[in-house]
Amino acid sequence: MDTSRRTLLAAGLGAGLVAAVPGVAVAAPEKARGAALTGDPFTLGVASGDPWPDGFVLWTRLALEPLADDGLGGMPNRPVQVSWEVSEDEGMRKVVKRGVEHARIQSAHSVHVELHGLKPGREYWYRFRTGKHLSPVGRALTTPAWNETPAALAMAFASCSQYEHGYFTAYKRLAEDQPDLVLHLGDYQYEYRKNDYVSGDGNVRDHDGPETVDLPSYRLRHSQYKTDPDLQAAHAVAPWLVVWDDHEVDNNWADEIPENRDAAQWNDTTERFRSRRAAAFQAYWENMPLRRPSAPRGDDMRIYRRVSWGKLANFHMMDTRQYRDDQLAGDGWDQNVEARWDESRSITGDAQEKWLLDGFRRSTARWDVLGQQVFFSERDRAQASGVDDVSMDGWDGYAASRRRITQGWVDAGVRNPVVLTGDVHRHWASDIKTDFQDPDAPVVGSELVCSSISSTGDGSGSTADPMMPWNPHLKFFNDQRGYVRTTITKNAMTADFRVLDRVTSPGAPVYTKASYVIEDGVRGLQHRA
Repeated sequence: MDTSRRTLLAAGLGAGLVAAVPGVAVAAPEKARGAALTGDPFTLGVASGDPWPDGFVLWTRLALEPLADDGLGGMPNRPVQVSWEVSEDEGMRKVVKRGVEHARIQSAHSVHVELHGLKPGREYWYRFRTGKHLSPVGRALTTPAWNETPAALAMAFASCSQYEHGYFTAYKRLAEDQPDLVLHLGDYQYEYRKNDYVSGDGNVRDHDGPETVDLPSYRLRHSQYKTDPDLQAAHAVAPWLVVWDDHEVDNNWADEIPENRDAAQWNDTTERFRSRRAAAFQAYWENMPLRRPSAPRGDDMRIYRRVSWGKLANFHMMDTRQYRDDQLAGDGWDQNVEARWDESRSITGDAQEKWLLDGFRRSTARWDVLGQQVFFSERDRAQASGVDDVSMDGWDGYAASRRRITQGWVDAGVRNPVVLTGDVHRHWASDIKTDFQDPDAPVVGSELVCSSISSTGDGSGSTADPMMPWNPHLKFFNDQRGYVRTTITKNAMTADFRVLDRVTSPGAPVYTKASYVIEDGVRGLQHRA
């Protein structure tokens, strides 16, 4: 990337948009026909996602009043024509694709464009227009051709952005790192009403509206998050691969089972929770750059899917909420729960497990990366021999399901399996074993866990968790907010654990707390710095 391009993009993202290049006459996209809107409708930014060799998804959602109570953004009750264009340069002078879509009230005036006909392995820039209003400019990339192995991929992953707990500075710093691909592993938004979930540092800003239980409230919450300029910058810098975790619907939900049957009228029966889930899925679809196969069908929405970066890497994006068996022992940590070993229990469901194992068998990629939500490796809080004390909400509560996945990549001869995880609001790095109960069991893969963007506030800065001495496969821990930046090549994957000292006030710098390397064909993590 040349210096001039990097400088211009970084400057624009720092302001939350790249509307034009100073001093350059920029041709505007064709003006979309239709009655004029009275204000700027591009208040929620732009995004791209789910790239492939000749295209990607482009997204925007029109909202004149993002915090309107009905969740519809103050938009008129009619379709609005939106034109889009894609260029080979950020000044939007070398336009190679353009078209017109209709933003409709049935989908909260969101726009999803699935592009084809572009060149593989290239940078592109895009924007939207309706009437006289221009959107910010975003950057997107196509993936390399299926049979190509690129020299490197810069990929970042993040999770857990509780709006009330802190500012989204980590998203801004992630954008400034200019990755080629961003994975978001869940808890993009939180369902709670104002002050229902207070961090130890105290909440620094408030949720608008009630707890999210119906379509208007989920739409409103997504709108509020999307108005954040740092989140908009992260969306505009590169295509995203997104999956949800629990808070996009309801804390610790499992399939058709809410966290607590008695917590609210929307959770009191299976039918009412399914209605809540359908509303959450519809709002998620409307606000994410997803392909049409991921569009919801009532209270079902398939978000597990596979994206290949040429022959360098496969990204197996997973869903560990929608198909799981209910958590044991009330969702929390518990000791000696024998049922967690039950072979019939699954965190993925049968169909997704088969899809994943088939993907392992067919893979010819150098790296197979699982983008998923909850802690994969064992974390045992009990020091005593013969006693275990583990989280029922992570893969520890589904031990047989985990064993089938790890054995599946071993049996398939997967060259370099790596699990990426969010959820726990801390950075972790771990070796993965076929049997965590056996100290002599071989290491068969690696897990990298990102901290939160803002959830739980600033953090202590601690780099030691009490359980690590008797869980020797756990290699790294850090209690600060941030994200993980990776560089993937044929020879190695390098992971930089990026942290901020504070999120309770905006503007903190970012730095690398530690770096780990996974070498091609070598099982296990190596500490680099």
